[in-house]
Amino acid sequence: MYPAEGLKRLLYERFIHLSHLSEEYIAAEENTIAELLQERGITFSSTSLTSIHVLDCIGNNEPINSTAIADKMKLSKASITKISTKLLQDGCIKRSRMNDNKKEVYFSLAPKGRQLFDLHAKMHEHLEQKFLESMNSFTEPELQASLKFVQTIIDHSPKK
Repeated sequence: MYPAEGLKRLLYERFIHLSHLSEEYIAAEENTIAELLQERGITFSSTSLTSIHVLDCIGNNEPINSTAIADKMKLSKASITKISTKLLQDGCIKRSRMNDNKKEVYFSLAPKGRQLFDLHAKMHEHLEQKFLESMNSFTEPELQASLKFVQTIIDHSPKK
């Protein structure tokens, strides 16, 4: 056994645990969004994080087309088409065409989508601040090693 083999196994176990916590985190974020929408009387048929993140992508890049959304989010165009159809039905986004290109469809936020975009942004600001504060105990080399680890996991994850 390599000297670090036990440490690698422990790291793997912690990674699996983190994966489970990530699922719980996503569910909690979806619940928080649903509760905030209910408090404000906003109806939204899907509180999936992906739908919310598509809204976020549109809000940060409007006007934007499906291809650009798919590229930025690393999702298929088919997924974006399905999600954007629901967002259009919910009245969260608007569809338009540019004067110089009548073929290409672009999306921008409707007022309801802007409300969701703003709610999501505020929620993420809070979560990001908590995360950044939790990293204060790390030295720069520890942060670099952590970043290298996370990037290695991303690079070796199963691709869709």
